[in-house]
Amino acid sequence: MNPTETFGSMVFNDKVFRERLKKEDYEEYVRCVEEDKPLTLRLATVIAEAMKTWAIEQGCTHFTHWFQPLTGVTAEKHDSFIESDGKGGVIMKFSGKELIKGEPDASSFPSGGLRATFEARGYTAWDPTSYAFIKDGVLCVPTAFCSYNGQALDKKTPLLRSMEELNRQAVKILHIFGKTDVKKVIPMAGPEQEYFLIDRSMCEKRPDLVFCGRTLFGARAPKGQELGDHYFGAVKPRVVAYMKELDEELWKLGVYAKTKHNETAPSQHELAVIYTDVNTATDHNQIVMEMMKKIATRHGFTCLLHEKPFASINGSGKHNNWSLQTDTGINLLEPGENPHDNMLFLLILSTFISAVDKHQDLLRISCASAGNDLRLGAYEAPPAVISIFLGDELTGILSAIEKGKNFSERANCEIEIGVKGLPKFRKDSTDRNRTSPLAFTGNKFEFRLTGSAFSVADTNLIMNTIFADELAEVEKKLDPDNLAESVIAIVRDVMREHKRIIFNGNGYSGDWIKEAERLGLLNLPTTVDALPYFAKEENVSMFERHGILSRTEIESRTEIQMENYCNILHIECLTMTDMTRELYLPAIRKYIRDLSDTAFLFKENKTLDKLIKLYEQTEKNVAALEKVVEKTLSLSLSEKAIVYRDDILPAMKKLRASVDEAELMTAKKYWPVPSYADLLFSAY
Repeated sequence: MNPTETFGSMVFNDKVFRERLKKEDYEEYVRCVEEDKPLTLRLATVIAEAMKTWAIEQGCTHFTHWFQPLTGVTAEKHDSFIESDGKGGVIMKFSGKELIKGEPDASSFPSGGLRATFEARGYTAWDPTSYAFIKDGVLCVPTAFCSYNGQALDKKTPLLRSMEELNRQAVKILHIFGKTDVKKVIPMAGPEQEYFLIDRSMCEKRPDLVFCGRTLFGARAPKGQELGDHYFGAVKPRVVAYMKELDEELWKLGVYAKTKHNETAPSQHELAVIYTDVNTATDHNQIVMEMMKKIATRHGFTCLLHEKPFASINGSGKHNNWSLQTDTGINLLEPGENPHDNMLFLLILSTFISAVDKHQDLLRISCASAGNDLRLGAYEAPPAVISIFLGDELTGILSAIEKGKNFSERANCEIEIGVKGLPKFRKDSTDRNRTSPLAFTGNKFEFRLTGSAFSVADTNLIMNTIFADELAEVEKKLDPDNLAESVIAIVRDVMREHKRIIFNGNGYSGDWIKEAERLGLLNLPTTVDALPYFAKEENVSMFERHGILSRTEIESRTEIQMENYCNILHIECLTMTDMTRELYLPAIRKYIRDLSDTAFLFKENKTLDKLIKLYEQTEKNVAALEKVVEKTLSLSLSEKAIVYRDDILPAMKKLRASVDEAELMTAKKYWPVPSYADLLFSAY
């Protein structure tokens, strides 16, 4: 396969637009996209006809409005191109109206109280800034999804709103700096997707993996990730074949799959893509997750995207690399050769620092879920406490400005390895801090809290919004006649008020968590702790002020996220109790019986005695879990969530502990499911 020839072959991209549309129609389409103007019905009809002809040539018979409801995954309803010709035959037709508007049944999608179940009407509206593509022989048209009253029922709509608002605020700042040629500022993202590949036949024998996407039980394998030999190690042939096909299929769909490698934990891997605008990046990441799962089955794997599929080893995140790009090619987070003299960069950087410190709660909410709660703060995942890593140089520059001093440049900017034949090279202005939730990595910020199963729309929506809001405040303080002085004053104020959010040390340290709390930083370890902050009056006011989310949309999203938290834990509880009663207790009982048959050969049998006690303890633990779950049935959603956090999670942990201990004492041939050693080391 030649990527330069096949890349985007299944995408109705700019190249296809140029080829299929008349010059004047193409130019009108480009103007609409660049100026954020709606397309006319005439132009939509022309584009629809071109799309239909192209799709049919690729073997398509159906189209779908491809959208991203609040389930976190994508949705699609397939309609054929066929229409009756009135003579007993059919014609192939795709109208402009069908392109720009669809009407899927919205009643079964989560709405968080925005609409009653019997109110089924919902609308999908074509997003012309995201290219249509062909997947599984169907023309997929990326769309927004809204209710009958126009309220957002999806991830894309508020993300697009936040992009428009950030653009509006950023352009005003740049014009003050004399960059009047800039017409647009685009938030950019490059998500890094971590995942596990496990042998499918083994996964099918584990009800917890089938129903929950993670192991609810499992004793540690003798070897985990301690030796660090899997990280960046040679990729096994079976995985190489999987990764090769994944790359090829993603390239056909126009996804910029760039980097692939083994991650830290056994059976864990990563795929990273090239930067693009956050709307396209979000669409592409949804495609990435879908294709990862689909292609895994062809290779006899199951792809696990859960944030913590295995205890005692690394979980999976989705590092969201975020930056700002102008339509003239300027990266606003590029420090340049002399960052201490780069007034625009210093303003953008300090604005970001202030925005993050003020809105720690929203950034935490953007990655809150039952699965991600298990990952954060454990086994090399960042803590739930938000902080920013800047590195010594940038921190030094900002500190010098705060104190009114001159910044001393770095004495040595070159790396010498000490081998004559190896080249010298310039070191970056910052090191990489893999323990930081939000790290500056040279010309972008890497947000490391997002979970692997998340849509990156949530993270980027928050990043865009809080930055736009802070830019609006900064604009009021800028003096065009004394620009440098006003920037220095802004930076100085930011450092005095918000430098607590900057932490360049070890984020995994327990001492840092204590220090962060002393500084007044938020520590929201669970989803239940974080979600109430979403509807805080100052947050609602900010979203409404910028036209990104209304109060009712915020309330609905809060309810959906909380309900999802409870539903996930409820499914896990039912799976745990079923596995315990149907698999583990019978297996332990059988082993006890067989041990008892030979007990007379020994004066004492400590294993048998201990196993009997563990069996009895497991029976008590599973009964206790069932009892506390039953207690939630009559509670309100908020009450239920608190019980899950405070009572059910500890009960689940206690049940797991007794079963896992029994696994270590039970002969392998009796154990009814594949072990951690089987799952993590026997797949290749």
